[in-house]
Amino acid sequence: MSPAVRTVLGDVPAAELGAVDAHDHLFLRSPALPGEELDDPRAAEAELTAFREAGGGTVVQWTPRGMGRRLADAAAVSRATGVHVVAATGLHQALHYQPALLERDMDRLAELFVADLTTAPVRAGLVKVAGGFHGLDAHARHTMAAAAEAHRATGAPVAVHLELGTAALDVLELLCGGLGMPPASVVLGHLGRSPDVRVQLEAARAGAYLAFDGPSRRHHATDWRLFDQLAALVEAGHAGRILIGGDTTTAGARREGPGMRFLLRGLRPRLEREFGAEVGRAVFVENPGRAFGWVQGPLAPGE
Repeated sequence: MSPAVRTVLGDVPAAELGAVDAHDHLFLRSPALPGEELDDPRAAEAELTAFREAGGGTVVQWTPRGMGRRLADAAAVSRATGVHVVAATGLHQALHYQPALLERDMDRLAELFVADLTTAPVRAGLVKVAGGFHGLDAHARHTMAAAAEAHRATGAPVAVHLELGTAALDVLELLCGGLGMPPASVVLGHLGRSPDVRVQLEAARAGAYLAFDGPSRRHHATDWRLFDQLAALVEAGHAGRILIGGDTTTAGARREGPGMRFLLRGLRPRLEREFGAEVGRAVFVENPGRAFGWVQGPLAPGE
């Protein structure tokens, strides 16, 4: 039986996701990014339409609680375009929130995450948390403990923002070693921003999924390293652990492009020329279905 992925319009068999942008944002706001909000449903719909026309089937939005997820709008643009959207619950680094919000919610994070995943009017399909630069502070440890508890209650995957691509092994030590999560339910994001192939290989051997960012002006310095990193993983037999997403986080980045569609019109053809069509299908179609599938299967409404 194919695992199910929870989208904003309901559960979808992993085999029906189509080509996937494994890490992106249709909607996002943060006090750390003033004036750069992604908050226009028409722009989000246009982005999804372009992605669908390029052959895309699903976008995984990593925007967590309190950062402008606009879940009702995410559901509306998914319905309008026919592109599946997977939303996130969870919490980012503390700098993205007003202190009052954190003080109000920190003691009941796991409860809030589970509610977002199982009983909210528009439900999340993953838990997003964040590490720090080369380490995990108290906020990261607290939110990751809540994420692991939500995973145990639901089977939902946990996706982790790695600050500048660092602390991947610290995250796995905490989530999998200390908190008992299966590595296959952990997605590590932004690994390409710290292109340490040895760390990437160790994370892949542990069984986690590795999410690399697609091209953008903000992170262009990582673009030229991408294929060397992918080559090391493919040659070591870890093609089944690779995910790729665009990770557009600001209005400026959306205007500048190249946008979600470039993943399928630019990156996927290059990847298939380099490594073969089988690897291209694994990265964009098969791996996301496993990475974002719920290990205990879909829950009934209200369960």
